[in-house]
Amino acid sequence: MTLERERTEAEEMMLRGVRCPLNWARAKVRLEEMPSGAHLALIVDDPRAVRDIPRAAEAHGHVVVAITELGGAWRIEIER
Repeated sequence: MTLERERTEAEEMMLRGVRCPLNWARAKVRLEEMPSGAHLALIVDDPRAVRDIPRAAEAHGHVVVAITELGGAWRIEIER
């Protein structure tokens, strides 16, 4: 599954091995520290994260820029 919008350089945050909802909690803290318009790319391997993180991000006013499958993991890019 791939959902894409315009690309901007994203900071990557490795969250492999971190399960929901802790992966979103860590991402949320980092997003709050970033300036508006910045991009954060989360690398996750919990299948629930592909469903839950985009929903949570949008509920907090962020934009999901892209979701890319990486073969056993996913890259979820979020714009603050």
